[in-house]
Amino acid sequence: MTEQALGQGHTFGTSAFATTEDGRRLHYMVRGTGEPTVVFESGMGFSRSIWGLVQPVIAERMRAVVYDRAGTGRSDDDARPRTLGRMAGDLDTLLRDLGAGPFILVGHSWGGPIVRVAAAADLGRIRGIVLVDQSDENCELYFAPAADKRYAMTRVLMPALARSGLYRMLAGKVGGAQPADIAADHRAEDFTVRAARTLLAEQDQFSGELGRLREHPPQLGVLDISVISGTKQPRIDKNTRSALTAAHYRTANASPNARLVEAKRSGHLVMFSEPEVIVEEIRRMAVDA
Repeated sequence: MTEQALGQGHTFGTSAFATTEDGRRLHYMVRGTGEPTVVFESGMGFSRSIWGLVQPVIAERMRAVVYDRAGTGRSDDDARPRTLGRMAGDLDTLLRDLGAGPFILVGHSWGGPIVRVAAAADLGRIRGIVLVDQSDENCELYFAPAADKRYAMTRVLMPALARSGLYRMLAGKVGGAQPADIAADHRAEDFTVRAARTLLAEQDQFSGELGRLREHPPQLGVLDISVISGTKQPRIDKNTRSALTAAHYRTANASPNARLVEAKRSGHLVMFSEPEVIVEEIRRMAVDA
């Protein structure tokens, strides 16, 4: 672990970098001490700066780590396709830099499949995983023709929104309740043209990777799994929310040591609307093992 001054005094703790086999640097921040080590994986295109209401609370009792996936935050870009295997490999690089474990992996949205693939690669070092409203291959709507149309629209609109500043204006307020330094990083790093480019690079692989995940799911054995689903119905697109929650139930029921936890006041962004639900599941997992 190479300590860096840029993290001194930050709410997330101290900054460091892990280096991949091909020489890319992955930025991460560590706060707290004690086992297990909890590592947070963000959703599609987002940096470490969505965990400001969760990581500092977890760090009161154990070591808690947030990091920037390639192409986000302070991590280097990756020219290779952003497949699940590639991203799980980067997460493995980080875990190796952090030591032997044990680890609890927490993944939001597209981060859910990433932590599942990484966990399956070496179950011996994993205490458990917490899936926060994950992108779930059991949700049929991801494979419907309408989904392809949404992806195509995002590919056209996202760069323009980022260049104009509208991306930050429309989405940047959501994380404003986080500690000031984290919220500032979130606004500065997560809504740029670069961030939009990274989101699209991950989206380009989404459908194919999700389909492969459905055909060949990660083998997690009796691993402790919490599946957190935001069950608050939105004003529009209620069918999507209902379908995703149904998929989360199916995923939880398929594993012998998994449980479904409803975040009843939340939609997709549980870490902002009900961070205490995530905190409780991590703490339960840490104590029960």
